Amino acid sequence: MKKRIFFYTFVAALGGLLFGYDTAVINGALPFFTDHFQLTASMQGWAVSSALIGCIVGAFFIGRLGDKYGRRSMLRVMALFFLISAIGSGLADSLTTFVIYRLLGGIAIGGASVLSPMYITEIAPPKYRGRLTITFQLSIVLGILVAFYADYLLLDIGENNWRWMFASEAIPALLFFGLLFFVGRSPRWLITKGKLAEAREVIISVNNDDDVESTFEEIKESIDTDVVESSKILLQKPYFKLVIIGILIGMFNQFTGINIVMYYATDIFRTAGFSTESAIGQTVLIGLTNLVFTLIAMQLIDKIGRKILLLFGSIGMALFLGIFSYFFLTGTMNFVLVVCLIGFVAFFAASQGAVIWVLFSEMFPNNIRSRGVAIGTFSHWFFNGLTAFLFPIIVGLFTDGKGTSYVFAFYAIATLASYFFYKKYLIETKGKSLEQIEKEVFKTEDK
Repeated sequence: MKKRIFFYTFVAALGGLLFGYDTAVINGALPFFTDHFQLTASMQGWAVSSALIGCIVGAFFIGRLGDKYGRRSMLRVMALFFLISAIGSGLADSLTTFVIYRLLGGIAIGGASVLSPMYITEIAPPKYRGRLTITFQLSIVLGILVAFYADYLLLDIGENNWRWMFASEAIPALLFFGLLFFVGRSPRWLITKGKLAEAREVIISVNNDDDVESTFEEIKESIDTDVVESSKILLQKPYFKLVIIGILIGMFNQFTGINIVMYYATDIFRTAGFSTESAIGQTVLIGLTNLVFTLIAMQLIDKIGRKILLLFGSIGMALFLGIFSYFFLTGTMNFVLVVCLIGFVAFFAASQGAVIWVLFSEMFPNNIRSRGVAIGTFSHWFFNGLTAFLFPIIVGLFTDGKGTSYVFAFYAIATLASYFFYKKYLIETKGKSLEQIEKEVFKTEDK
């Protein structure tokens, strides 16, 4: 591979780092701004899930905007949104102001979660596309870990510690914005806009010389401008089935409960009897586990494939979720719960966490990729927001303190069900060009 592909991938993946940072920074800040604003359970759920509403909005609208203005240009806009949100959340003087800035940050997360992995997928050579696209997930994991650690370091700086936790995100946001002026545009987007010379230059800059013309011609042949411009085409064969599968992938991803762990791990551990400082310390262990097993998945995804990782992970996650639910229900308030969540996160990171963004970016044909990825990502954020909002409310309904156990039992069942869905409806995409995947998908649809 040429060196430039690594730089382009690194820059685009910074969108993932900000995604992870923004998602996780609220975990350590939650007890402190809850006290500062005197939040009830429902208000707390709103404070956490408000950013996720922004994610839903960002994911829903960014597909069409990405098609119109380009992936790179819209990523610059998302970087500015991250920057404004970080500073505004830290300076918020009321819950309303806080929520407005979190909504803006959510729009940035939703947009980046569509555009960053899609951009990497569209510039990456087929042989290395899995591990290059997975750098987006690796960056999410790094962002989560850095946020957890930043929360821990800022824990004892005073009553305004939560403000600095949110404001610290401005540093990577500014870096992301600046570096986006030094990357090329997606060659597949350029070809849809008739900018063939520039597209060829980008392909040359990231591919081996002997692959350039065949790659260029294969992309050209797969583009149908009428389909790209059509709004109704997603409801017609052969695209509609892919849209439904994308929606269900997003749903099953959130029904693992992964983001409940990322948002509420501190409160879950506090409920289990840990001190606030100890609970935040446990989240650092979860973040490290997430990182290590994402790196493992990075080495495996182009060797054993996406589908096998998903199937293996579904079984492992369901097992640890079930064990966690059982021990929480029986009142085993000790480090067994920590071990269960670490085991769950390990299987998630090695499977769904690593694969989902690769899968979204690969499974949709060139003509509808931006919109297809946006719909799948919209589903991801919709169910993310729904579960994040409902979690404290549902837990609060059970006065015996067992609500967390029942929620995790549901996640165990849903995750086991996802095994059968992935086995039946997904094809393996490792080592194939995006255009080859497109032909295989259409061939399957014709049967």
